[in-house]
Amino acid sequence: MTISHPTSFRIPIGSGPASRDIAVEQRAGKGPGIFWLGGFRSDMMGGKAMALDALGAEQGLAVTRFDYSGHGISGGDFNDGTISRWLEEAEAVLATTVGPQIIVGSSMGGWIALLLARSLLARGTPAHGLVLIAPAPDMTHELMLPDFTPEEHESLQNNGYVDQPSQYSDTPYRITRALIEDGKAHLLFGGVIETGCPVTILQGGADPDVPQAHAIKLVTHILHDPVTLTLIPDGDHRLSRDEDLARLKDAVMRLVEH
Repeated sequence: MTISHPTSFRIPIGSGPASRDIAVEQRAGKGPGIFWLGGFRSDMMGGKAMALDALGAEQGLAVTRFDYSGHGISGGDFNDGTISRWLEEAEAVLATTVGPQIIVGSSMGGWIALLLARSLLARGTPAHGLVLIAPAPDMTHELMLPDFTPEEHESLQNNGYVDQPSQYSDTPYRITRALIEDGKAHLLFGGVIETGCPVTILQGGADPDVPQAHAIKLVTHILHDPVTLTLIPDGDHRLSRDEDLARLKDAVMRLVEH
Protein backbone atom coordinates (compact mmCIF):
# COMPACT_ATOMS: atom_id res chain seq x y z
CA MET A 1 0.00 0.00 0.00
CA THR A 2 1.26 3.47 -0.88
CA ILE A 3 1.23 5.73 2.16
CA SER A 4 0.38 9.34 1.46
CA HIS A 5 2.06 12.23 3.21
CA PRO A 6 0.03 15.04 4.74
CA THR A 7 -0.38 18.19 2.68
CA SER A 8 0.23 21.45 4.52
CA PHE A 9 -1.77 24.56 3.65
CA ARG A 10 -3.26 27.67 5.21
CA ILE A 11 -6.78 29.05 5.16
CA PRO A 12 -7.31 32.81 5.49
CA ILE A 13 -10.26 33.62 7.74
CA GLY A 14 -11.82 36.94 8.68
CA SER A 15 -10.95 40.41 7.54
CA GLY A 16 -9.31 43.50 8.97
CA PRO A 17 -8.27 43.12 12.62
CA ALA A 18 -10.03 39.74 12.76
CA SER A 19 -8.02 38.22 9.89
CA ARG A 20 -5.85 35.20 10.63
CA ASP A 21 -4.29 32.30 8.74
CA ILE A 22 -5.18 28.80 9.92
CA ALA A 23 -2.54 26.09 9.48
CA VAL A 24 -3.90 22.73 8.27
CA GLU A 25 -2.34 19.29 7.78
CA GLN A 26 -4.43 17.02 5.59
CA ARG A 27 -3.71 13.39 4.71
CA ALA A 28 -5.51 12.03 1.65
CA GLY A 29 -7.29 8.71 1.98
CA LYS A 30 -10.58 6.87 1.97
CA GLY A 31 -13.59 7.72 4.09
CA PRO A 32 -14.94 8.18 6.57
CA GLY A 33 -12.27 10.76 7.28
CA ILE A 34 -10.86 11.58 10.71
CA PHE A 35 -11.24 15.23 11.73
CA TRP A 36 -9.21 16.32 14.76
CA LEU A 37 -10.19 19.11 17.17
CA GLY A 38 -7.61 19.86 19.84
CA GLY A 39 -8.09 21.34 23.27
CA PHE A 40 -7.49 24.72 24.88
CA ARG A 41 -3.83 25.70 24.31
CA SER A 42 -2.98 22.40 22.53
CA ASP A 43 -1.88 21.94 18.93
CA MET A 44 -2.08 19.48 16.06
CA MET A 45 1.37 17.99 16.79
CA GLY A 46 0.30 16.52 20.15
CA GLY A 47 0.36 12.82 20.98
CA LYS A 48 -3.31 12.08 20.28
CA ALA A 49 -3.39 14.06 17.04
CA MET A 50 -0.26 12.34 15.74
CA ALA A 51 -1.57 8.91 16.80
CA LEU A 52 -4.66 9.54 14.67
CA ASP A 53 -2.50 10.67 11.76
CA ALA A 54 -0.50 7.44 12.09
CA LEU A 55 -3.75 5.46 12.18
CA GLY A 56 -4.83 7.18 8.97
CA ALA A 57 -1.54 6.26 7.30
CA GLU A 58 -1.86 2.67 8.48
CA GLN A 59 -5.50 2.23 7.43
CA GLY A 60 -5.50 4.44 4.32
CA LEU A 61 -7.95 6.89 5.92
CA ALA A 62 -8.17 10.61 5.28
CA VAL A 63 -7.06 12.68 8.30
CA THR A 64 -7.41 16.42 8.84
CA ARG A 65 -5.67 18.29 11.66
CA PHE A 66 -5.35 22.03 12.23
CA ASP A 67 -4.36 24.64 14.80
CA TYR A 68 -6.92 27.14 16.06
CA SER A 69 -5.86 30.78 15.81
CA GLY A 70 -3.37 31.63 18.54
CA HIS A 71 -2.42 27.95 18.80
CA GLY A 72 0.53 26.07 17.31
CA ILE A 73 1.65 27.53 13.99
CA SER A 74 -1.60 29.30 13.05
CA GLY A 75 -1.80 33.07 12.96
CA GLY A 76 -3.78 35.28 15.31
CA ASP A 77 -3.51 36.10 19.00
CA PHE A 78 -4.52 33.48 21.54
CA ASN A 79 -6.01 36.24 23.72
CA ASP A 80 -8.50 37.07 20.96
CA GLY A 81 -9.79 33.53 21.04
CA THR A 82 -13.43 32.70 21.74
CA ILE A 83 -15.59 29.64 21.11
CA SER A 84 -17.28 31.54 18.24
CA ARG A 85 -13.92 32.33 16.66
CA TRP A 86 -12.51 28.82 17.00
CA LEU A 87 -15.79 27.27 15.83
CA GLU A 88 -15.69 29.48 12.73
CA GLU A 89 -12.20 28.16 12.00
CA ALA A 90 -13.28 24.55 12.54
CA GLU A 91 -16.18 25.07 10.11
CA ALA A 92 -13.81 26.50 7.48
CA VAL A 93 -11.37 23.62 7.80
CA LEU A 94 -14.18 21.05 7.78
CA ALA A 95 -15.36 22.54 4.48
CA THR A 96 -12.07 21.39 2.90
CA THR A 97 -12.82 17.72 3.66
CA VAL A 98 -14.60 15.23 1.41
CA GLY A 99 -17.40 12.95 2.54
CA PRO A 100 -18.53 11.98 6.06
CA GLN A 101 -16.15 12.62 8.94
CA ILE A 102 -15.49 11.07 12.32
CA ILE A 103 -14.99 14.16 14.46
CA VAL A 104 -12.55 13.57 17.30
CA GLY A 105 -12.51 16.31 19.93
CA SER A 106 -10.33 16.58 23.03
CA SER A 107 -11.39 18.66 26.05
CA MET A 108 -12.51 22.04 24.60
CA GLY A 109 -12.38 20.32 21.21
CA GLY A 110 -15.16 18.08 22.49
CA TRP A 111 -17.38 21.14 22.94
CA ILE A 112 -16.55 22.37 19.45
CA ALA A 113 -17.14 18.85 18.06
CA LEU A 114 -20.66 18.81 19.53
CA LEU A 115 -21.36 22.25 18.05
CA LEU A 116 -20.06 21.12 14.65
CA ALA A 117 -22.16 17.95 14.79
CA ARG A 118 -25.28 20.00 15.55
CA SER A 119 -24.53 22.29 12.60
CA LEU A 120 -23.95 19.34 10.24
CA LEU A 121 -27.17 17.67 11.38
CA ALA A 122 -29.12 20.88 10.72
CA ARG A 123 -27.73 20.90 7.18
CA GLY A 124 -28.79 17.30 6.59
CA THR A 125 -25.21 16.01 6.36
CA PRO A 126 -24.59 14.47 9.80
CA ALA A 127 -21.15 13.45 10.99
CA HIS A 128 -20.28 9.75 10.67
CA GLY A 129 -19.50 9.66 14.38
CA LEU A 130 -18.01 11.53 17.33
CA VAL A 131 -15.16 10.50 19.61
CA LEU A 132 -14.88 12.83 22.59
CA ILE A 133 -11.86 12.68 24.91
CA ALA A 134 -12.45 14.28 28.33
CA PRO A 135 -15.05 16.49 26.63
CA ALA A 136 -15.55 19.93 28.14
CA PRO A 137 -18.83 21.31 26.76
CA ASP A 138 -19.90 24.55 28.44
CA MET A 139 -16.47 24.72 30.09
CA THR A 140 -16.58 28.48 30.48
CA HIS A 141 -19.58 28.31 32.79
CA GLU A 142 -19.35 24.76 34.16
CA LEU A 143 -15.62 24.37 34.75
CA MET A 144 -13.98 27.81 34.75
CA LEU A 145 -16.26 30.36 36.42
CA PRO A 146 -17.28 28.20 39.41
CA ASP A 147 -13.61 27.76 40.40
CA PHE A 148 -12.64 31.43 40.24
CA THR A 149 -11.67 33.04 43.53
CA PRO A 150 -13.22 36.42 44.47
CA GLU A 151 -9.93 38.02 43.42
CA GLU A 152 -10.08 36.31 40.02
CA HIS A 153 -13.66 37.45 39.48
CA GLU A 154 -12.51 40.98 40.27
CA SER A 155 -9.59 40.69 37.84
CA LEU A 156 -11.92 39.36 35.15
CA GLN A 157 -14.19 42.39 35.50
CA ASN A 158 -11.53 45.06 36.02
CA ASN A 159 -8.69 43.79 33.81
CA GLY A 160 -10.65 41.68 31.33
CA TYR A 161 -8.68 38.52 32.06
CA VAL A 162 -7.44 36.04 34.65
CA ASP A 163 -4.01 34.38 34.55
CA GLN A 164 -3.98 30.88 36.01
CA PRO A 165 -0.99 28.58 36.51
CA SER A 166 -1.11 25.35 34.50
CA GLN A 167 0.57 21.99 35.01
CA TYR A 168 0.86 21.77 31.21
CA SER A 169 2.85 24.97 30.65
CA ASP A 170 5.57 27.11 32.24
CA THR A 171 3.51 30.21 31.51
CA PRO A 172 0.06 30.86 33.00
CA TYR A 173 -3.07 30.27 30.94
CA ARG A 174 -4.92 33.52 30.28
CA ILE A 175 -8.70 33.29 30.45
CA THR A 176 -10.35 36.39 29.01
CA ARG A 177 -13.68 37.96 29.78
CA ALA A 178 -14.45 37.77 26.04
CA LEU A 179 -14.00 33.98 26.12
CA ILE A 180 -16.32 33.65 29.12
CA GLU A 181 -19.00 35.98 27.76
CA ASP A 182 -18.92 34.46 24.28
CA GLY A 183 -19.31 31.00 25.78
CA LYS A 184 -22.88 31.90 26.79
CA ALA A 185 -23.94 31.76 23.13
CA HIS A 186 -22.84 28.14 22.82
CA LEU A 187 -24.02 26.50 26.05
CA LEU A 188 -25.41 23.00 25.42
CA PHE A 189 -26.59 21.78 28.80
CA GLY A 190 -29.84 23.75 28.65
CA GLY A 191 -31.57 21.09 26.54
CA VAL A 192 -31.22 17.89 24.54
CA ILE A 193 -27.94 17.65 22.62
CA GLU A 194 -28.54 16.40 19.08
CA THR A 195 -25.59 14.88 17.20
CA GLY A 196 -27.27 12.69 14.57
CA CYS A 197 -24.53 10.07 14.90
CA PRO A 198 -22.99 7.55 17.32
CA VAL A 199 -20.97 9.11 20.13
CA THR A 200 -18.03 7.57 22.00
CA ILE A 201 -16.70 9.28 25.14
CA LEU A 202 -13.33 8.43 26.71
CA GLN A 203 -12.99 9.88 30.21
CA GLY A 204 -10.24 9.61 32.81
CA GLY A 205 -11.33 8.92 36.37
CA ALA A 206 -8.31 10.82 37.71
CA ASP A 207 -8.80 13.88 35.47
CA PRO A 208 -8.12 17.04 37.53
CA ASP A 209 -9.51 19.38 34.86
CA VAL A 210 -12.70 17.73 33.60
CA PRO A 211 -14.26 15.55 36.32
CA GLN A 212 -15.95 12.31 35.35
CA ALA A 213 -19.26 13.77 36.58
CA HIS A 214 -19.05 16.21 33.64
CA ALA A 215 -18.88 13.32 31.15
CA ILE A 216 -21.80 11.61 32.87
CA LYS A 217 -23.79 14.85 32.73
CA LEU A 218 -23.09 15.04 28.99
CA VAL A 219 -24.41 11.50 28.49
CA THR A 220 -27.70 12.45 30.19
CA HIS A 221 -28.20 15.21 27.58
CA ILE A 222 -27.67 13.00 24.50
CA LEU A 223 -31.07 11.32 24.32
CA HIS A 224 -31.55 10.42 20.65
CA ASP A 225 -28.17 9.01 19.61
CA PRO A 226 -26.23 5.93 20.74
CA VAL A 227 -23.58 6.81 23.33
CA THR A 228 -20.71 4.72 24.68
CA LEU A 229 -18.92 6.07 27.76
CA THR A 230 -15.63 4.42 28.67
CA LEU A 231 -14.36 5.47 32.10
CA ILE A 232 -10.63 4.87 32.57
CA PRO A 233 -10.24 4.82 36.37
CA ASP A 234 -6.56 5.86 36.49
CA GLY A 235 -6.72 8.06 33.38
CA ASP A 236 -5.62 11.69 33.57
CA HIS A 237 -6.85 14.62 31.48
CA ARG A 238 -4.61 14.10 28.50
CA LEU A 239 -5.20 10.36 28.05
CA SER A 240 -1.99 10.15 26.02
CA ARG A 241 -0.40 7.01 27.48
CA ASP A 242 0.16 4.11 25.09
CA GLU A 243 -2.86 2.26 26.45
CA ASP A 244 -4.99 5.42 26.12
CA LEU A 245 -3.93 5.94 22.51
CA ALA A 246 -4.77 2.29 21.80
CA ARG A 247 -8.29 2.88 23.19
CA LEU A 248 -8.61 6.01 21.05
CA LYS A 249 -7.60 4.20 17.88
CA ASP A 250 -9.97 1.34 18.70
CA ALA A 251 -12.86 3.77 19.25
CA VAL A 252 -12.20 5.43 15.89
CA MET A 253 -11.92 2.12 14.03
CA ARG A 254 -15.20 0.89 15.54
CA LEU A 255 -16.86 3.97 14.03
CA VAL A 256 -15.04 3.50 10.71
CA GLU A 257 -16.52 0.00 10.52
CA HIS A 258 -19.96 1.08 11.82
